[in-house]
Parts: sequence; structure tokens; C-alpha cells
Amino acid sequence: MYLGLHTIIFLFFAGALGGALNAVAGGGSFIAFPALMFAGVAPIAANATNTVALWVGVTASTGAYRKHLDISRRVMIPLAVTSVIGGIAGAYLLLHTPAQTFLRVMPWLMLGATLLFMFGSRLSRRSGGSLAADASTSALAIATVFELVVAVYGGYFGGGVGILNLAMLAALGMTDIHAMNALKVVLGGIINGIAVITFIVAGAVVWKQGSVMIVGALFGGYFGAHYAQKLPAAWIRGFVIAVGIGMTAYFFWKGYH
Repeated sequence: MYLGLHTIIFLFFAGALGGALNAVAGGGSFIAFPALMFAGVAPIAANATNTVALWVGVTASTGAYRKHLDISRRVMIPLAVTSVIGGIAGAYLLLHTPAQTFLRVMPWLMLGATLLFMFGSRLSRRSGGSLAADASTSALAIATVFELVVAVYGGYFGGGVGILNLAMLAALGMTDIHAMNALKVVLGGIINGIAVITFIVAGAVVWKQGSVMIVGALFGGYFGAHYAQKLPAAWIRGFVIAVGIGMTAYFFWKGYH
């Protein structure tokens, strides 16, 4: 499939914006995923290609949070293992879902992710228990089960997965937003990394469009982590929410029209 210059520019900037949003506020899938579909990529392939591109972008932004990642092995290992298991399960579900079924499920996923983005901060204010090195066994068990559900969702679709993880971490007693973002990035990287491997092995990635978006996501993820945080957070959140609402309405129309 030949890519015109306008399509290349469109996908590059969609990837850059998606990568920057994920580095700062999350919600990059709301930009990158529909952009791929507008460029003519089929829904399931678009989701797989979007996952690969934005995973690369998130990886480029992890250095900004490295110094804040101070989590004990007792906490990290169970969350990482469940992220791997859930990521595999979610990716498997996506690859074995008929395209028409996915088109009908996808608007609800977009709606759920948009609502999570809108109200995730309220969920994040609720605290109980502690996810410190001396966290109770029950707190770890709850976190592990929650992370498994998040990972399955993330491997299947991924939009809003970071907000789900932030809500879980806050509910279990974490208060340092930088440390929470660091752990969120690591867990999201594991979930999507497993999904990326699965999608590549299955041949589900459309590389012509995906390569352009990967370059854009690298650019946006790297510079977004350093510069986009200077913008008012409310502006970024408002833009993501507006895109999420618009895309949810569009895909409800496309899936049920």
C-alpha cells in the first residue's frame, strides 16, 4: 500500500502527539488508534500497530521517572508477573476476536477509557492500606488481582490503562505522584511489551503505517517527558477528554450504523 506524503505527515504527528500525551497525562491511544483507522488500517491491525508505536514512545520517556522508581521486590515481582500474564491474555483475546465483534466492543472500551480519564483523579484520591515494603499480604493480594484485570484490559485495548494503575496505586496508599508515575510506566511497559511481542509474532502489525507512527511516538515521547509538562495539566487533560468523547461518538456511529 502506497503512503502519500499527507498520510506520512498525518501519522507522524499523530504518533508524536500520542507519545507526548502518554509521557505527560496518558490518553495517547485516543489520538494514535483512530489516526491509523483514518489512514485505512483495519480495526484489529490498527489496535496492534497503535500498541507497538506507543509502547516505543513510552519507552523513550521512562528515563524521566527512573530516579523515582523505588519499589521493593516484594511488591514489584507479583505486580510484574500478573502484568505479563494479563498482557498475554488480553493480546490473545484481541487476535481471536472477529473484526465486526471488535468494532462493536471498541466504542464501549473507548467510552470506559474516556470516563476513566475524566474521573480517574477522583478515584486516585481514595486511599487505604499501604503499598510500601511492609505492605500487608491482603493489600498485595488486592493489588495483584486488580493488576491482572488491568493487564488483560491493557493487552486487549490499552486506552486508559495508566489511569487504572494510578487509581490502584493511590487506593493502596501511594501518595508520591512521581513514584506512582514511575511504577505506572513500568507496569504499562510490561503489559504493552508483552502485547507487542504477541502482535509481532502473529503478524498483526501494519509496518508501513506503523513505522511512521513509531518515529513520531519516539519524538513525542522523548520531548514530551521533558517539555510538555510545562503546559498547564488542565489544558492537556481537556484536549484528551475532548478527543476521547469525539472518537467514542464516531466509533459508536461506525460500529452500530
